[in-house]
Amino acid sequence: MAPTVTSVDASEPKVASIKTLADSDALTYVPSEYAFIMDPNDKGDANDPEHSIPIIDFVLLTSASPDERAQMIQKLGRACQEWGFFQVINHGVPESLMKEMIDACQRFFELPEEEKKEFHTKNLLDPIKCGTSFNVAIDKVRLWRDYLKVIAHPKFNSLYKPAGYSEVSLEFSKRTRAVATEILNGISESLGLEADYITNAMNWDRGCQILAANYYPACPQPDLAIGIPPHTDHGLVTLLIQNDMCGLEVKHNDQWVLVNAAPGAFIVNVGDQMQILTNDKYKSIWHRATVNNTATRISIAVPHGPALDTPALPIPELLEKEGEKAKYIGMTYEKFMELQASPAAYMMPCLDHLRVKDN
Repeated sequence: MAPTVTSVDASEPKVASIKTLADSDALTYVPSEYAFIMDPNDKGDANDPEHSIPIIDFVLLTSASPDERAQMIQKLGRACQEWGFFQVINHGVPESLMKEMIDACQRFFELPEEEKKEFHTKNLLDPIKCGTSFNVAIDKVRLWRDYLKVIAHPKFNSLYKPAGYSEVSLEFSKRTRAVATEILNGISESLGLEADYITNAMNWDRGCQILAANYYPACPQPDLAIGIPPHTDHGLVTLLIQNDMCGLEVKHNDQWVLVNAAPGAFIVNVGDQMQILTNDKYKSIWHRATVNNTATRISIAVPHGPALDTPALPIPELLEKEGEKAKYIGMTYEKFMELQASPAAYMMPCLDHLRVKDN
């Protein structure tokens, strides 16, 4: 069953952020403009071990032992094909740095609204932007979410406030990008290609990396609101961390699975550009962010994509190997992100707009 949404009533009061609304002592219900009602039978479940996302051991993925590396690359390929999601352990990024990054983002969200106003913008690719919901110009329902998005590559951008954010985000973005590079190398090899095939084809040296922090405060009626509705990610791969609160759900075999990652792990998912490259072999999977009535959840998603001027196209070597025709037309990464943020792709698969019609 599709979720029920309500249209935003222009007569209702507007708030600068969901944090402002949630901090109100008088808030005991979800205002109608935030009403997003899911099927009660469409809940995520993390208790069934058969529905736990695969675990990739980064040490084995980068091992000097050909046998250990080959086994983990094979497991990585299965995870991309069967799940589109996996978690990465033993990646070498200190848990202390991950926590510092989450704490720095929390301090940003806790700044007075007046101090955050200078980062409010409607431009998709501004180096730094913050706001609430998804796109208030096209949203049919407001999201229980504030966000901060900072482009960290190919040019590193940062905030001068709160104190310490710049230093922590620089180190975190470098370490995260190094992990993403090795994951892409492993994915390339899982497809029978040279390790650097995807990074070369996608102009990885100029690739776009975004630090996207999400703030989901406790909600008085969590069944009547949503943090982020079902969607796919636009890039090649996304790495995600979160505080101690769960809320990420993944669609697997027509069932929503609540992701309960190992401590210190990165949750990683395949993005739309990767699905295009592999001609649907590796899937960009629907996922969503739910809310709770207990405590604030903070997540930091780090999408890694091609260079903005680079289009993803099905890899010719894979088409020849599988005897397939290309299922997608080309579009630069920048245009693809613009499409995803447009009314044409609101709660719809963005990839459908690029799919070759006779397929």
